Amino acid sequence: MSRTLSRPERIAWARLARTPRVGPLTFHRLIEQFKSAAAALEALPRVSDAKPPAEARIADELDALEAMGAQLLASCEPAYPPLLAQLDAPPPLLAVRGDARVLARPAIALIGAREGSAAALMLAQQIAADLGAAGFVVVSGMARGVDAAAHKGALPTGTAAVLAGGLDHPYPPQNLKLHEAIIEHGAVVSEAPLGAVARARDFPRRNSIISGLSRAVVVIEAALRSGSLITARAAGDQGRDVMAVPGSPLDPRARGSNALIKQGAVLVESADDIVAALGDGAPPLRPRSVGPLFAERESKAPDGLAEKIAALLSPTPIHVNDLARLVEAPAGAVAAALTELELSGEAASLPGGYAASSGAAFPA
Repeated sequence: MSRTLSRPERIAWARLARTPRVGPLTFHRLIEQFKSAAAALEALPRVSDAKPPAEARIADELDALEAMGAQLLASCEPAYPPLLAQLDAPPPLLAVRGDARVLARPAIALIGAREGSAAALMLAQQIAADLGAAGFVVVSGMARGVDAAAHKGALPTGTAAVLAGGLDHPYPPQNLKLHEAIIEHGAVVSEAPLGAVARARDFPRRNSIISGLSRAVVVIEAALRSGSLITARAAGDQGRDVMAVPGSPLDPRARGSNALIKQGAVLVESADDIVAALGDGAPPLRPRSVGPLFAERESKAPDGLAEKIAALLSPTPIHVNDLARLVEAPAGAVAAALTELELSGEAASLPGGYAASSGAAFPA
């Protein structure tokens, strides 16, 4: 049930979410089991030696966010982005600076190469401006190249940037002026706590939030090995539409976006194409679920399930439903095993229902 948290409840929620080895999957299972963050914190020492941050540390962070005109939204609150809230195990917390109301509007993600061609940058800016005029918020990652061009095109109508580090560490440095403009004309969002500096392994988490906020993800130029394709994969897993702008087969920067089209992504060349592909109403989500993540009755875990899952995990994120298929076990039993593994330091859960080997979470 959606409700606004009191300050003590928000502090407890943040303490649980920021506890080492408690990622999104484990967090939501603990809330499901104990009904509140405070109760889960009280029970935590019985199942894990992980230490939650002190109340004073979280209180200081809330005060610092308020001083910079930002807020910390919990996934149970009405102001939390509605599409993101529909995911399996959404990020428990989002720090938002700017106008959080833009996150409730229909959004399209525009992403692409950091070293985009002149044609790609011009097209990204034009498509973003046209989507804004059509009533959409443009979401991107504030990176160099296509991301920055998309944000610039959508500034007059509203845009949202998702950071991999904390709100006080916008990246890259050359986009600081753009960062301030986005705060004035939209919102900057981060799952990371204040003080966190973006690391390479944090960007896939950032990418899954970009797609999770959006009705569709549009790729404008992307190499075969690029973060844009990770975002496109996350979009497909989350039931979002994946679209791509075709590029020259002679340009390596377009091979990834062309490959997406070969794999079934919608070919688009303009904002009109994007709007037409979405249809009249918001598209229904197409979750890949094999069953509810949290069933009313606990699913019986097969013997040795946790050990089997631990052996399958790697630094590459995998969706909990894919794990369920691989081990031929109910999704609820797999989620319970992942909770056990994460609390013992053998796994890490990621936004959007993903899991990986330990070390993929933010540092304590």
